[in-house]
Amino acid sequence: MAESPSENIIPINIEDEMRGAYIDYSMSVIISRALPDVRDGLKPVHRRVLYGMSDLGVNYNRSHKKSARIVGEVLGKYHPHGDSSVYNTMVRMAQPWSLRYPLVDGQGNFGSVDGDNPAAMRYTEARLKRLADELLNDLGKDTVDFQPNFDDSLTEPSVLPAKFPNLLVNGSSGIAVGMATNMAPHNLTEVVNGVLAYIDNNDITVPELMEHVKAPDFPTGGIIYGYQGVRSALETGRGSIIIRSKASFEVSKTGKEQIIITEIPYMTNKAAMIERIAGLINDKKLDGISDIRDESDRDGMRIVFDLKKDAIPNIVLNHLYKYTPLQSSFGVNNVALVKGRPMMLNLKDLIKHYVEHRIVVITRRTEYELREAEKRAHILEGLLIALDNLDAVITLIRNARDPETAKNGLMEQFQLSEIQSKAILELRLQRLTGLERDKIVKEYEEIMILITDLRDILANEWRKFEIIKTELGEIKERYGDERRTQIEFAAEEFSDEDMIPDDEMLITISHEGYIKRTPLAEYRTQTRGGVGSRGVKTKDSDFTEHLFSATMLNYLLIFTEYGKLFWMKVYEVPEGSKISKGRPIQNLISLENGDSIRSVINVRTLTNEDYINNNYLIMCTEQGTIKKTLLEAYSRPRTNGIIAISIHEGDRLLDVALTNGDNDIVIASSAGRAVRFNEKGVRPMGRTAAGVRGINLTDEGNKVIGMVCINREDAQLLVVSENGFGKRSNIESYRVTKRGGKGVSTMNATEKVGKLVAIREVTEQDDLMIITRNGIAIRMSVLDIRQAGRNTQGVKLIRLNNSDEITSVTRILKDPDEKVEELDEDGNVIVTKSPDIIALADEDLADSNDSELDADIDADDEEEETDADSEEDDADEEV
Repeated sequence: MAESPSENIIPINIEDEMRGAYIDYSMSVIISRALPDVRDGLKPVHRRVLYGMSDLGVNYNRSHKKSARIVGEVLGKYHPHGDSSVYNTMVRMAQPWSLRYPLVDGQGNFGSVDGDNPAAMRYTEARLKRLADELLNDLGKDTVDFQPNFDDSLTEPSVLPAKFPNLLVNGSSGIAVGMATNMAPHNLTEVVNGVLAYIDNNDITVPELMEHVKAPDFPTGGIIYGYQGVRSALETGRGSIIIRSKASFEVSKTGKEQIIITEIPYMTNKAAMIERIAGLINDKKLDGISDIRDESDRDGMRIVFDLKKDAIPNIVLNHLYKYTPLQSSFGVNNVALVKGRPMMLNLKDLIKHYVEHRIVVITRRTEYELREAEKRAHILEGLLIALDNLDAVITLIRNARDPETAKNGLMEQFQLSEIQSKAILELRLQRLTGLERDKIVKEYEEIMILITDLRDILANEWRKFEIIKTELGEIKERYGDERRTQIEFAAEEFSDEDMIPDDEMLITISHEGYIKRTPLAEYRTQTRGGVGSRGVKTKDSDFTEHLFSATMLNYLLIFTEYGKLFWMKVYEVPEGSKISKGRPIQNLISLENGDSIRSVINVRTLTNEDYINNNYLIMCTEQGTIKKTLLEAYSRPRTNGIIAISIHEGDRLLDVALTNGDNDIVIASSAGRAVRFNEKGVRPMGRTAAGVRGINLTDEGNKVIGMVCINREDAQLLVVSENGFGKRSNIESYRVTKRGGKGVSTMNATEKVGKLVAIREVTEQDDLMIITRNGIAIRMSVLDIRQAGRNTQGVKLIRLNNSDEITSVTRILKDPDEKVEELDEDGNVIVTKSPDIIALADEDLADSNDSELDADIDADDEEEETDADSEEDDADEEV
């Protein structure tokens, strides 16, 4: 009866079969492909390439051989997995940007850091580096186990002797099944020092080892930014290390500022990185860069970023680090095979397993050398016996029928072994001379000393450690070098402010809303009466409206005509020369249509609680309303701004001042009148309040032109008219009254003088910057302006064309070491003087000018405070 087919079928659960098959596959990938051995730091393919090259004889002291020949040798004997895997492995071991210490010496096109592919293997040649010989040394001394190759026709080493810790030195990376490894390269000198420290003290801690092995050392250099990731990686085997490109600043021959990149993070494709940065610039995600060039050559890497005129190099570099591969992270994951099992290893574990491997290698090498030495000593003992009985030996050999008979006779007559007897029979006649006999005796004595030494090594563990230390010292002496990767130990996450020097700038805002910042040093000081230098280049319809000094890290509080507030850091303002127009402020803040900038002040900080709770903002409108609010109410910046003051219809915000809560306030009107009162007379209000009356404007067409917060004891009040007249008067001549009055006369505003346009608090140490509607700027010392009575018309500050008039006056702190220049009408320098000379010459200069330049006209004080008291109750109500 036929057997049923079903009886030969064994049912197997498909889940169990899949699980078993996948486990077998995963273990094959883990052990035989993706993970390095902790002992020599090599994966099987790397080991086979190096062993195949050594077997082929392409050592460092031999000529190069075609890569195709090498690949064929490795492929046919040890690694039957495709020629591309073998060739790519060999190529990577030859690339100095991939391995910290390359193991293959390539000749030809082996690719580039730009990601270019190497030439085909038929075009390139290769041989081993001398350092690779240190991995392969002593292979022939039974130092490691050999295993059959894929077809059992040959044997290959299961691990290399590895005279240096290659896994730590060159690192490794690979993706297995369910796990991966990513080990960073380190400096050979540091690693050797760390191993020596471990040998001297096996109980050494990882932090103590880190005094020697400080951090990874990448072949492409760069800067390790911060040490926390390094510490974690070395202590636990896991950590994220931030690597930054190495950058410097230069100025081109044409005066352009440049950022120069000379080193990039490890495993970064330079060409792809540049392409990505160019894309970010085109998409407006990176600002301040006008051009990128790759000027790298055989002398080294050089990537050039040309910067725009208004760009701050430190900020641009910070943004490059933040948004591009110029800064990247290297995720350390120290997984390696320990006795065939994948394990996570810290720095001490890696060193420990390497030292244990070297102990085994030295032990096996010593045992091999001892065996060989004993064999040689055994032969030499037989030769010495033969030489001592030379005549008898010669007679026995001569009378023997054949070599076999002679061998047996020697063994019987002189109690020799078969090996000794063969050695005597193979002895050449020339060795029978006296000199040759002495050589044999000397060799025997030396080999006996060697045998004693080898036995001592095997008997004493400390001798093996000494050998390791000696060999590592030779390795360090021969191949050690300096670190390539710098370490910034205390690096933290920097903001843009951390990269910016707190230099003083002049902020300029035009009537049509163009803003810029200019280094204060660009402006030259001139004497009173000069024609000025071109300060701001504007359109015919535009003119400078706001001009003040601030440092780079100050906050700008920008108040608009409609009573809104916007925040901006000074370094965020585009930089421009003194003749440039600047950039529209609408591009920098969310300004509404029809709104315009009315006041900009700078504050030191918005984060210091003591500062923001003890300082106030005093606001004044064109219709004479005043409001006082704590700075704290405006200390939380918002992108779209906030309401700073409620403005009534027909009114607009005019000026804002920062006060300490106990300052005197002076408000002046275009009619030439001013009222002075202490700010304590204004109670603090909420952020959206409208305010209370500050000055009573009775005349038609009269409006407030400025507000001064008096906060310096030696201060004076400077007033300037639209026709170029100005003067400074003692503040004490303005008596303190209550707010809400009509005020006293501050300037005799005749038709010749014009209406009042500016009022400022100044001291004799200050400089002034005066801007006209046509964009002419003149900088002068306050000492240049004669002091006059409160009710005078003042002196001529600047010559104006018939169509021109003064629009802006601001106070600048004067540099005592600065030289000042007097210019003629063509802008040429007539005289260069120091500020004190100008002060002495001021009187003569004023007297020598025409009557229009020296029109100090005394007059009786006009009406004093007339109705302040009667209107006090009305002024106390919120407007």
